[in-house]
Amino acid sequence: MGAFPYGELEVLLSAMVARGAYQESSAWEELGGVVGVAARVDAAVGRLWPLDPDAGPPRERGQELARALTAIAARDAATASALTEWLRRHAPPASSGTTTASTANAIGGAAVLHGPTVQAGNIHGGVHFHPPSAPPPPPPRPPVPRQLPPVTARFLDREADREALDAVRARHPAHVPQVLVVSGLAGAGKTTFACHWLREHADGFPDGQLYADLSWQAAHGEDGPTSPATVLEAFLIALGAPSVPAGIAQRAALWRSMTAELRLAVLLDSAVTAAQVRPLLPASPTGLTLVTSRNNLTGLRVDGAYLHRLEGLPTESAVELLALGGGARVAREPDAAHEVVRLCGRLPLAVGLASAQLAVRPHRSMSALAESLSRGQGAVGQLHVDGEAVMRTALDMSYDVLPEESARLYRRMGLLPTDRYDLMMLAAITTADEAEAADEAEAPHADVVDTAVHALVEANLLEETGPGTYRFHDLVQPHARRLGAEREDGERRERTLRRFVDWCLSTAASAERILTPSHPLPGHDLPADITAPTPLTTPEEALTWLDTYRNALMGAVRLCASAGWDTSCWRLTDLAWPLFQRFHVSAFAIESHRLGLDAARRSGSRAGEGRMLTSGAISLRAAGRYEEAADWYRQAWEMATGDGDARQQAQAVNGLGHLSLLTGRLDDARAQFEEALRLREAIGYRRGAALSRLRLGETALATGDLTTAAAQLRRAGDELAAMGETYEATRALALLGHVLDRAGDRADGVRRLREALARFRSGGTKAALWEARCLEWLGMAAESDGDQEASVRHYTAARDLFRRLSPTDADRLDDRLRQP
Repeated sequence: MGAFPYGELEVLLSAMVARGAYQESSAWEELGGVVGVAARVDAAVGRLWPLDPDAGPPRERGQELARALTAIAARDAATASALTEWLRRHAPPASSGTTTASTANAIGGAAVLHGPTVQAGNIHGGVHFHPPSAPPPPPPRPPVPRQLPPVTARFLDREADREALDAVRARHPAHVPQVLVVSGLAGAGKTTFACHWLREHADGFPDGQLYADLSWQAAHGEDGPTSPATVLEAFLIALGAPSVPAGIAQRAALWRSMTAELRLAVLLDSAVTAAQVRPLLPASPTGLTLVTSRNNLTGLRVDGAYLHRLEGLPTESAVELLALGGGARVAREPDAAHEVVRLCGRLPLAVGLASAQLAVRPHRSMSALAESLSRGQGAVGQLHVDGEAVMRTALDMSYDVLPEESARLYRRMGLLPTDRYDLMMLAAITTADEAEAADEAEAPHADVVDTAVHALVEANLLEETGPGTYRFHDLVQPHARRLGAEREDGERRERTLRRFVDWCLSTAASAERILTPSHPLPGHDLPADITAPTPLTTPEEALTWLDTYRNALMGAVRLCASAGWDTSCWRLTDLAWPLFQRFHVSAFAIESHRLGLDAARRSGSRAGEGRMLTSGAISLRAAGRYEEAADWYRQAWEMATGDGDARQQAQAVNGLGHLSLLTGRLDDARAQFEEALRLREAIGYRRGAALSRLRLGETALATGDLTTAAAQLRRAGDELAAMGETYEATRALALLGHVLDRAGDRADGVRRLREALARFRSGGTKAALWEARCLEWLGMAAESDGDQEASVRHYTAARDLFRRLSPTDADRLDDRLRQP
């Protein structure tokens, strides 16, 4: 920018007076052109032109215009040039040092005059002001601001985040200002990261770095975010503005004018809203605005902002930060150290506080700290600085500015025993919140729930993990639970939890009908007015829902057991059968069935008790607990016999036959499967009969009777397919393929195995355990053909799957792979 070469306001005033200011003249018209140039920088000066004779005394009006023009010329080269040219053409000539009688001025006394001066009264002749022979030097440029807060001496990792911002900066168009937003949960280290990144790029901003804290402030009796007007005032002063306008619009205009050509970095820290940021955006395309916020500030996208979310530190970097205070204890107890880091959510603030606790307590073990953080409110409530729970305070601040609907939903979500949420679940508990009116038609619309959820996502209190699926950060959930427990009364809390359980029941029932259409227990349909389920239409959707909400289902079963909602407890366990069948979650299945069995017995439901015994025995068998499984089957058989329930008798006998097959008692197994088949055919239970045939085929395979095995498996597969039991039919297909390969029909056997493998890998029939079995059988077929490469490939893939499903089978395949 240029600087106006005349340092005195009176120089311009004298030229205006000498050339007949406020009169019609060419000089005055040309001065209007100067005003037009200046108005491009500051529109306010345009309102002073032309001078209004009714607005005040001529000298006062002229002085106001002159002050505005000289102030703009001091910082704008174009205005300075135009004003200098006008004065060159129209300023009065300098005095020659001689006077005539007619023009001499007379002034008496010992007065001394400095600079252009007019004294009214005893002055005779013309009055002339002349600029000095040489203009004074331009005023010194204000200091280049370097306002970034100091940074920590130890800054760990963040390489991926640095590279992301570097890449965005490199590809940004050169002709438009750049705005970057770094958002994240409280304690993620947004300010520290922003300061480090800007310091690394300091050479790119030679005109300075400005900083402002926009966070929620409580000062002078007012509570709210820092005002943009306050920040603009500080920024303008830092850049050397001679005066600061009163209004925010004028300040913003002057800010844009002053920064239009500057290579300046501006860090706006802890912004609350996009509207708070907009007036602070500079105009220079060579500058940069970096905004940090706990909110995503998605509204700034319309201003061309790039949004970057800052997550927790990588695990190893977080462990390194923990070691600053933990020292050798981290190396001695690495598992406990990783648990501490996990409980701290890998957030730099929380991990740093944990590290500080270890530093001041050198004899405290890492295990003791991990145990402490795993209790109660965890890291949110137990990590303190000067007696303050820093993380809790930070989350309280985020919660306090939520809209009421979102705050209420946040508390309700904190009550639920789940780690995943979807919109239908949240609609159910929001309805519970509004349930003073008994009319269900008054339940909140989906868009109301979606708006409340969006505010939680925007505030980084909730993370979207998939289409319509959400989770709390590990440190946020304890905070939400505390608020739910403290601020929701008992009646509302129970209503919320009831609706959550009903949502679990109704959606689990939908999944059961899709995945195992013959499994629903006759005579135990859910009430027609139960909470609406999450819509599921395909096997893929049903399996995805079960996998995503498995912890919600377990949490609901435990909740029902502790609350005494016995019927819901055993019914939910029964409805979750496809989850246990497909995903082999043995520990979950066993716990659920134990709770469900006790609940069924308390409720007096014989059908529920029998179902829990037989299904629970399957879970025990899958876990290798054969004796306990046999005991449950026998209890189920005795109860069914006493009740005359042939279906349950067959279920128990069939289960005992499977145990006989697994333990090598093949004759017993065949007799038990045949008895189960007889009972099931007698009552017309087609699905059960087909499953007994499948078991008889497996038994024949184990005895080497491949012809009988193939016949039983073909019939079982056809019957199951006709009933829509796709999973069970695919099991029969895989077994048949293996039998045909063993019988010498390798081509047909391999074809069927590959078809079954493709189904088990697909969304609707997905079953990792059976995928592994198909791979092993394909490996055996390839080995028999002498294709060593293919056999090793299949065995290796099968072993990798077995490692997380069946370690015994994985060890067996390791042995096979080691053989030459």
